[in-house]
Amino acid sequence: MQNAAFESVFSAMDTCKRCFILTLALAFFLIFFENSGTTVFGFTEDNELTETMVEESLDHSPYFNTRKYDVEDVGDQDWLMVERNGNQFVVNGQPFYVNGFNTYWLMVFAADQSTRGKVSELFQQASSVGLTVCRTWAFNDGQWRALQKSPSVYDEEVFKALDFVVSEAKKYKIRLILSLVNNWDAYGGKAQYVKWGKAAGLNLTSDDEFFSHQTLRSYYKAHVKAVLNRVNTVTNITYKDDPTIFAWELMNEPRCTSDPSGDTLQSWIAEMAVYVKSLDAKHLVEIGLEGFYGPSAPARAQFNPNSYATQVGTDFVRNHQALGVDFASVHIYADSWISQTISDAHLQFTKSWMEAHIEDAEKYLGMPVIFSEFGVSTKDPGYNSSFRDTLISTVYKTLLNSTKKGGSGAGSLLWQLFPDGTDYMDDGYAIVLAKSPSTSNIISLHSTRLAIFNSMCSWKCRWGCKKKNALETFLYHDDL
Repeated sequence: MQNAAFESVFSAMDTCKRCFILTLALAFFLIFFENSGTTVFGFTEDNELTETMVEESLDHSPYFNTRKYDVEDVGDQDWLMVERNGNQFVVNGQPFYVNGFNTYWLMVFAADQSTRGKVSELFQQASSVGLTVCRTWAFNDGQWRALQKSPSVYDEEVFKALDFVVSEAKKYKIRLILSLVNNWDAYGGKAQYVKWGKAAGLNLTSDDEFFSHQTLRSYYKAHVKAVLNRVNTVTNITYKDDPTIFAWELMNEPRCTSDPSGDTLQSWIAEMAVYVKSLDAKHLVEIGLEGFYGPSAPARAQFNPNSYATQVGTDFVRNHQALGVDFASVHIYADSWISQTISDAHLQFTKSWMEAHIEDAEKYLGMPVIFSEFGVSTKDPGYNSSFRDTLISTVYKTLLNSTKKGGSGAGSLLWQLFPDGTDYMDDGYAIVLAKSPSTSNIISLHSTRLAIFNSMCSWKCRWGCKKKNALETFLYHDDL
């Protein structure tokens, strides 16, 4: 039986170094179960016990440990650009499913020597539970410790701080989604661009003119150009050539409430996505949308969290059909959109919201979708850590249901991960891994599943293989 266990894994694995390392761990996992008397592929034992045993078996391997990833294991020759193949992400032809997180303030912390260490600490902790992508801000417009002090005028020390963030992410083999401007006032946002326009003598009456006024569009384009053409002072790699950057995000949560038809925002997206691609054809581009359905898909409005969502000028399907957009983004905030008080309705909404967008990404867009912000606030009435764990598990399970079918559900990013000692920045959604062992275990298990899946076999054979790898049972068997 032990020989059969080895053969079942080796036959479906690529012979590359990483796959071989995983093969050893997985073969150990199979033998562990056989020797323990547990029915591996039927999972007749209690699911929770089974998960614990799987984690323990993987942890015993010196080559694949769910909590002690070797950040030096992957050399520069293996650190390649993330690309898109249909509705999936790939790296060097291998599937790349994302388990990641948000920490928006990294650049600002890196700009101060007294807090710079927290950036490294965060990446180390994220890496220890297998998180592979971080979304953060590549903007701070006209505010305290601003990156862009006025249009096209930059604080070099703050830019060097962003250089540090990018270089440090690479050390821990974490890729970055860099957002280029905010819809909201925090860190300047579109309101700051309007202030700059007014200071230059423009007659502007609404912050939404950020999207329509040609001068403000030119300000934004100049910022995009400055960031993409930036040569990192730590690595000497131009941002647009750096595989550490997973994707460019046009804007954090764009809304244009002054034009519910969506035409104004659509025009802006169409122009800016193509502009980014004209400067950088290598990297992926996404919009940064929350995922609300608009006028182009009235039948899908039923999935919106409320009637107001249809009036904010965004249109999930139409927006993502713009040329130059590579993948879809969706946010999940039941506690902001449905009701602040915690209830099972939040979980039901989360599942239906995700499934609707995965379906649309497959049927109408033909692209991956990342649920790029999701979480629950400790300030919500009725909050408890058990509910947060259930919410996170719901998101992960819904994604795995898509993964096993080769669907568009490509990953998720927690909002948000903090290192210890940064409580004063907490908006209620912060997760400190050291203080949240149960949450940390859920994240780590999901990372393990995705890491195994990403390395199981080459892209060409994954969906065409007639022989189902027995390990898939582990990847998808339970209700997390």
